[in-house]
Amino acid sequence: MSEIRRNAGRVLIVGFPERALTPGQAALAARGALGGVIVFKRNLGALPEVADLVSSVRGHWPAGDAPLVAVDQEGGKVARLGAPVLRLPPMRALAAHDDPDLLRRAARTLGGQLRALGIGVDFAPVLDVDTNPDNPIIAERAFGRTADEVIRLGLAFADGLADAGVVACGKHFPGHGDTDLDSHLALPRIAHDRARLDAVELPPFRACRGRVPMIMTAHVVFETLDPGVPATLSRRVITGLLRGALGYDGVIVSDDLDMKAVAAHWGVAESAVRAIDAGCDALLVCVHAENTEVAYEALVRRAEADSAFATRLAEAAARVDALPRAPAPDAVALEQALALGPALEAEIARFAVA
Repeated sequence: MSEIRRNAGRVLIVGFPERALTPGQAALAARGALGGVIVFKRNLGALPEVADLVSSVRGHWPAGDAPLVAVDQEGGKVARLGAPVLRLPPMRALAAHDDPDLLRRAARTLGGQLRALGIGVDFAPVLDVDTNPDNPIIAERAFGRTADEVIRLGLAFADGLADAGVVACGKHFPGHGDTDLDSHLALPRIAHDRARLDAVELPPFRACRGRVPMIMTAHVVFETLDPGVPATLSRRVITGLLRGALGYDGVIVSDDLDMKAVAAHWGVAESAVRAIDAGCDALLVCVHAENTEVAYEALVRRAEADSAFATRLAEAAARVDALPRAPAPDAVALEQALALGPALEAEIARFAVA
């Protein structure tokens, strides 16, 4: 397999139907040309079944290689794994106690359980500042209504995941907190001037440098930064602002390219190419498994025709490859990690009553 073909797959983190990769996904994985997977409720059953699923997925990769296995496990309604995995309230409720230590312990406990299941990436914490009461998608997922609150509390959650050996991901850059549309369904736009962005939306992401290993982009147009172009696909926003002005040196992952905010306007093939060209390192393709190969072939075609893009793709793949993988599921470690949950859940419940 050519280096280009390998790199085109290593940047992809993909969803799959029910309990198994598709044949096309499995073929890419077997050639070492797939970065990893993201699991959703459609894939998951009881915890022994989750462990078996992760082990089965890992079995598609060549010996000595392993996938990134990721999940959205924020707390509240965005929690793919149910009990007995630690049950957390929405971050708005947990952050109301203004206790960074509690948030760090909660994330450390959760992270230990995820890692014991073989899951090494949690797409959390949300670092959007909750400034719009009409926001249909962020709202109670946010840690606060000011940048300072989000930095103090949201990054404590990221630190707790790191304590457990799980990769945290701050989202959604440059900020999804003041939108009134859901980017799963439409393309939101924000018209704030740069002074407002510097004061409210950007500080939590600026604070990620050297502390949070991954940042997820927003499918949101910031008219001041790049008129008409969503952040995920904007070189000005990703390379110019996040890499350049903010100095972020971790992995930049796109939000799901199957979301209508980009898929309905550019399609998955063009979005994949544009996102890598903009400066993203990893691409999420979560809903339509067949789009794994659509994105893959689009990246290959562009890289084979454009040496500068091939160099950018190689840089992106190297960053993804450098992320740590979780070990295989471990039943003993899982039992020990789950045992820490009830006392913490009781402590959180006492806070809620107080």
